Parts: sequence; C-alpha cells; structure tokens
Amino acid sequence: MFEERSLLFLYAVSPVHMGAGQAIGVVDNPIQRERHTHHPVFAGAGLKGAFRDVFEKAKGAGLTERIFGPKTEAADHAGAVSFGDAQLVLFPIRSLREAFVYATSPTALARLHRLVSLAGETTSWRVPQLAGDQVDLCIVSGEGVRELAASGTNPQKVVLETFEFAAHIAEQERKNVEALGKWLAQAALPQSQAFEHFREKVRKHLVVLSDTRFSYFVENATLVEPHVRIDDVSGTADDGGLFYTENVPPEALFVAPVLASKERVKKGSDSPTMDAKGVIGELADVFGKEQLVQIGGDATTGRGLVVVRLHQKGGNHGS
Repeated sequence: MFEERSLLFLYAVSPVHMGAGQAIGVVDNPIQRERHTHHPVFAGAGLKGAFRDVFEKAKGAGLTERIFGPKTEAADHAGAVSFGDAQLVLFPIRSLREAFVYATSPTALARLHRLVSLAGETTSWRVPQLAGDQVDLCIVSGEGVRELAASGTNPQKVVLETFEFAAHIAEQERKNVEALGKWLAQAALPQSQAFEHFREKVRKHLVVLSDTRFSYFVENATLVEPHVRIDDVSGTADDGGLFYTENVPPEALFVAPVLASKERVKKGSDSPTMDAKGVIGELADVFGKEQLVQIGGDATTGRGLVVVRLHQKGGNHGS
C-alpha cells in the first residue's frame, strides 16, 4: 500500500514527442492525449523508465533496484514507487504582445488542485470559474493585463493567435490569478537563475481561458513538423517519404502524482527495509533539484527535453 504522496512537475524546454502509436488525420505521428479531455498527456509507464535511468546514474544500480524494482528478476519483488500520468497544467499560446502567454483552464487547474490536496497540502489560490458560454472571456492578473492588452481597447482585450478575449474586470478574480501565478512560480517551475525570466513571466502572463477555448488551443496549436525519409542508397529523399510528427511545444508544464510505499523485498528475506518517507527522500535527493531528463522519441534531434522537479511537502529544497 502506498503511504506517501508527492507531486512531480515537468517543464518542457524543447518540443516533446510522446507518441500515441496511431495516426489520425493528416498527422502521421500524433502525441499521446487523454480520451475524455483530449489534453496532451505523458503516460506514467513511459516516464518511469526515463526517471529510473537518471536515478541510477546518480545513486547506483543497487539502490535503484530497491526503489524501482529489479530489472531482470522482476518476479522477486515490486518497486516502492509509482509515477502516474503527467497531466497538462500550462500550455504556451502565441500572443499579440509579450510573445506568448501561459494558458490554462478551470478543469486543468481543478485537477492540479485535487492532486495538491491528495498530496496533503493546501494552496493560497482557488480554482477560477468561467462558465461554458464565456468563451470570449479570460482572467489575467492586473499587472499582466496591462502588459498583454491590445493598446487602445476598452474594455481591455487580450489577443491570442487569431482570437480576441475580453479581460475579466472583477478585482477578486484578478487577485486570485495573481496568487496562482506566484504559487506556480515557486512550487512548479525550476528555481535556478536560468529560469528567472520564466518564473516572472508565469506570475504576470498567466491567462485562464474557458475549457472550450483551452481545448481548441491544445488540439490545434501544437508543433507539427514535416520530416523527409532519406533513401540509404541514393542519399536523396525517398519517394513518398514525407511524414508529419506532432510535438508538445516548449514552455508547457505538466504535473504527475508520485506514490511511495515501504521498500518491498523478496519473499522470505529478512533484510531491513526503507520506509515510504525514506523512499521519497531518496527521490528528492535526485529530483528535488531541477533535473534535465529526456522523454519520448526523436532524442537524437534534441526532442523530449524536460526539467523535472519533485515538489516536497512544506516547500522544495535545493535549486
């Protein structure tokens, strides 16, 4: 039984392709998506292998097998840690001003809030509410809307891609989004100096859209790249070799639940075991500081780079 719970945040610093394995429409290699929300998702099964490799390089094979489970004699005992699917929290959308915004929606935030609560923590923000018919409305902090609003518009308008949104004027809603941005900057984003610009940007340029509009963007504003298959003999493009691969864009943020139990051992063994808090502590030694991990496909073309950060109860430690 899992006795300890935590959160793992994944921030994309390059396009990420976690493949779905089946082609739908014109995209030959689509990304993984949830069936019910159609949001991009990183399957936990794919994440665990990547995290295991990073952990083994840092801690050695012996401790890795104790926590993640044996590689070869899997029937001996199970691992003591489980990684859930990484759900979408923030999605970058091109903006008329300030390059791009970090967009989210009530449903994405409600799911994040639920995971935070299940991890035994509380937040300084509540889930913003936008009704289903408020598709042309957005919520931005007071400072953010001054920077993002198209000049001369009244009421203030925020332009994302080809859509224009009226900024919510209720002061309490803007303050709530401001509190949310501050929490994400501290709890979710990497804390090194290299990410200072992005922490400041998520504080100011966080935009809450309706679920309807957010779903449109996460389905239609991903990065789709053409690839050409090269003939090994001629060294030129193979006939019919053009194909398209979909990627999650850089600057997207995901969150995954992490569950830990006490260390499991082979039946009949009397070896001392590590408790669940000890397991989380070992993970925190590696992932509590920002850790660059490669997930998904196309690694040789620089795809799949994410910065991973374990959120520890009571605050993060390390950089």
